Amino acid sequence: MDENGRAATKLEYYEDMFKLQSNATLLSSFLNDDGRQTLVLDSTIFHPQGGGQPSDKGSISGPNFNFFVEDVRIKDKIVYHYGHFENSKDGEFIENIVKGAQVLLSVDEARRKLNSRLHSAGHLLDICVRNVGWDHLEPTKGYHFADGPYVEYKGTVPQNEFQSKQKELELEASKLISKGGKVSVSILPYDKASELCGGSLPDYISKDSTPRILQLGESPGCPCGGTHVNDIHDILSLKVSQIRTRKGLTKVFYTVS
Repeated sequence: MDENGRAATKLEYYEDMFKLQSNATLLSSFLNDDGRQTLVLDSTIFHPQGGGQPSDKGSISGPNFNFFVEDVRIKDKIVYHYGHFENSKDGEFIENIVKGAQVLLSVDEARRKLNSRLHSAGHLLDICVRNVGWDHLEPTKGYHFADGPYVEYKGTVPQNEFQSKQKELELEASKLISKGGKVSVSILPYDKASELCGGSLPDYISKDSTPRILQLGESPGCPCGGTHVNDIHDILSLKVSQIRTRKGLTKVFYTVS
């Protein structure tokens, strides 16, 4: 529970990444410190910003209101939905929102699909990096969408390899997308999760936890809390737009289309 006694928000997208509507119970409605209207629910299908993936957008409708969700964040296991009420003025607090009301959540489908493709493509690119011989690169935590989506690694590569490796990465990605393969997520005991990920998990994952593991086709899995495509085919295409090495880090930028 948080400081206000609220229990952790149930993350419905954890179990069903393709669910775009759901029902929930409104726990609280308030103005955040920065003046944004905020709703807290007992459960949500909205993916909060994190792990390199932008948040979902959409709407939350109650018996006497319609709330437009513009941003979603998670803190101390509580999900906060930020936005504004229909027909409300900036900074205006809506008084007659009833705690305990049943609400309908609707996620913007186009945004969810795009973010899922971009996020899945980042994981696919990570597989391609291994397949083209850059095994010494160690992924940093998460994927990154700021300034264009990219995967970041600890380690450097010679600049004279950039052009040839860019072509190799795109060719490898094209092969994997053409082959396709089921994309799945599973919440597993630590030992089972470690086994599925090639025998080890990152240090930031507690050994008494049950990590959520993503697996693309037959490749080794990896821990991830994001949303993804149903099949590798659904990524459609992946292009490497830039490779950059600086201060001991290598960034591989990419696009999907």
